[in-house]
Amino acid sequence: MESGRERRSQKRVPARIPVSIRSSSERAQAETRDISASGIFLYTSKRLAEGSAFEMVLMLPAELTQGEKRWICCQAEVLRVESSGERFGVAAAIRNMDAMPEVAG
Repeated sequence: MESGRERRSQKRVPARIPVSIRSSSERAQAETRDISASGIFLYTSKRLAEGSAFEMVLMLPAELTQGEKRWICCQAEVLRVESSGERFGVAAAIRNMDAMPEVAG
């Protein structure tokens, strides 16, 4: 494989978005660095194991949804974990993404 070659299938968009994640029975908060339709990079204080599956809930901003903010729930798989002091950078492939219904207030 060539070094420095782009392996992503979708363009990543830089975005700092709060995320709730759940892996097995553990829950944690995270924040995205960037996101695309097929992948995400986020920072969290909980270490996730490479190859493990997790679920996340986040609100996509209007810039990423062609007009309206939208709550989504995703199933993802950890591809890589980077340790940075007390935080972990997690690169993950999004396996499934579902829009959540709006709740009238």
